[in-house]
Amino acid sequence: MKRRDFIRNAAPVIAAPALLNGYTVKAFGASPFLDALTAATANTDHVVVMIQLSGGNDGLNMVIPLDQYGNLANARSNILIPSNKVLSLTGTTATGLHPSMTGLQSMYNNGKVKIVQGVSYPSPSFSHFRATDIWTSASDSNQSLNTGWMGRYLGTEYPNFPSGYPNATMPDPLAIQIGSSVSPAFMGPAVSMGMAISNPNSFYNIVNNVQDTADLSKPWGKELSYVRTVAKQTQAYLSVIKTAAQSVTGQLTYPANNRLADQLKIVAQLIKGGLKTRMYLVSIGGFDTHSAQVDATDFTKGAHANLMLQLSDAIKAFTDDCQNLGVGDRVVGMTFSEFGRRIKSNASGGTDHGSAAPLFVFGNKVDGGKIVGNNPTIAGTVSVNDNVPMQYDFRSVYSTILSHWLCVKPSDLNTIMLKNFQDLGLIQSSASCMPTGIHEANQKAGINLISNYPNPFVSSTTITFTTEGGHTMVQIFDMMGREITTLVNREYEAGTYTAWFDATGLAPGNYYARLQNGFNQQVRNMSIVR
Repeated sequence: MKRRDFIRNAAPVIAAPALLNGYTVKAFGASPFLDALTAATANTDHVVVMIQLSGGNDGLNMVIPLDQYGNLANARSNILIPSNKVLSLTGTTATGLHPSMTGLQSMYNNGKVKIVQGVSYPSPSFSHFRATDIWTSASDSNQSLNTGWMGRYLGTEYPNFPSGYPNATMPDPLAIQIGSSVSPAFMGPAVSMGMAISNPNSFYNIVNNVQDTADLSKPWGKELSYVRTVAKQTQAYLSVIKTAAQSVTGQLTYPANNRLADQLKIVAQLIKGGLKTRMYLVSIGGFDTHSAQVDATDFTKGAHANLMLQLSDAIKAFTDDCQNLGVGDRVVGMTFSEFGRRIKSNASGGTDHGSAAPLFVFGNKVDGGKIVGNNPTIAGTVSVNDNVPMQYDFRSVYSTILSHWLCVKPSDLNTIMLKNFQDLGLIQSSASCMPTGIHEANQKAGINLISNYPNPFVSSTTITFTTEGGHTMVQIFDMMGREITTLVNREYEAGTYTAWFDATGLAPGNYYARLQNGFNQQVRNMSIVR
């Protein structure tokens, strides 16, 4: 996604005071354009917690290859952790952790953490913005997608969102980000899916569920109506979030002066409080360590050591708290950063933008106490341009979690992840997906505004759409978000109508029919087969 597109599609942000424990909480649901991206089955109440390490984490200073220590010392003489300070891991003498990470060391040794080595993607970008965009959209390095991978997943579960939401089946936000920025992982090309839960009264009147009227004859009328509708939905989500958080007592003590721990404490509250929310995103910054990465007199201390301490202590406290609250078996978390750092340190006592780095997957049901992949091989002579080689595509981690934790069918992973990726065996086999009826209920929730029959189809299909009246548009898009044709573009009386779509000449595959009517937008997936 281009920077200007991201800014243009950014969510309506409503200035407001913090909601919980000093943090603004943003609630997200799948963009209407994402609603039809897949038709996967997901029978589970499992939760995924994503921890973003913003800035590009130095993986070689986090997961230390002791079997490469001699050559690593040549490359990093001004920052390398002394080998006798590296934390040991059960079952291996070749790999250890930064000395600040005693919490994750304990979790790994107790089988609750799995390390994935050398995670990146082909032809990596070293730009913070572009690399973050790739990780959050799950695109190839030469692609710019309008959708995020988490948004595409959410579109499989809640195909009518946002029409008729919240509702009895899904009264809660589909995903929650805690922090101050909207992640592209939740973005869609048609409308923004993010809503800032703050103080909406500064923008519009939603007291007693009253919505100000907007003059739709004005150029900004439809946009203002949409913002106000989003605000009402946000206010409804605000209520359930506060109720969930306030219903929880008896949480364990989290480390003080640790912003990541503060965020994860809220996540534990909301999970225990009964939200049906599937995905949470939290973040910690400061990883762009070009200089003064370590204390010049003690390489085990300094800026990166403090980050490793916060990360490790926060994850340990969160995992212990989830166990204490009785929800530990429902949660799997993972860390990610937009890139790693170079093998060779620089003259400023730091490291520059690199490619691959390890990440952690954690939780009770993770197949933990193991390392996926091998330590990177460090040459005797390393130049400033040398990088840690990629072993695993980051999308393989996403795909494995979708398949084995969120219970997406293998046949549907292509549509969410856009292609096939290898299974990394991150989740215990005992954490199998069991039929619960959750998926079926989610599929029927909300209000269905557009559909087509037959689907799949060979050469043509009839699209049925419902309009509230006024200007109505039905467009057809391909998987890359390119418009194929506009079927409908005129004024209608309120009602249900049909339009015929001739697909002659189009290649087999997935396409999307998008309805736009006032501030309502909804999309349905269509499959052409030959």
